[in-house]
Amino acid sequence: MRQTAGAVLLVLLAGSTAPAADVIESMGNVGAIALPASTLLIAAVHHDARGAFQSAEAYAATMAVVYILKPTINRRRPDGGSQSFPSGHTASAFAGAAFLQRRYGWSYGIPAYAAAAFVGYSRVEAKRHHTSDVVAGAALGIAGNLVFTRRYAHVAVHPTLQARGAGLAIEVGW
Repeated sequence: MRQTAGAVLLVLLAGSTAPAADVIESMGNVGAIALPASTLLIAAVHHDARGAFQSAEAYAATMAVVYILKPTINRRRPDGGSQSFPSGHTASAFAGAAFLQRRYGWSYGIPAYAAAAFVGYSRVEAKRHHTSDVVAGAALGIAGNLVFTRRYAHVAVHPTLQARGAGLAIEVGW
């Protein structure tokens, strides 16, 4: 499913006549939304309401800090704009990636972190942020999940029959 969404995005953007820098920026914009949104979809696939709530808490906390820091620091952007520090796009993407890694493991985390790193790259490439803005955004996204996200533990109870009788087996996966 993750590969399908990525392939669709690449096919749509491949046909674009926009300059490569615009395509990179557009892909970064999509990633900043798609990564945190995917956490809710993946939590739903796992029937993990607690995980969805933890993702929302981590994301809300991350973005609250971002939008408190932006006007407080009010750093000039490389393109001349204001409120560069920290990168909200990168914080958003890393909040999604860090959730997936912490909650469901590295099989989700590695591709998510690669996509989040691309979002950060796209912000620097588009001259919207300095590298330090992106690093700070990534740190905030990860930090929010260190506070709010716990490892997914799937607990299943199964009836079991043995030679001496019946019972219940408890299976815990994490």
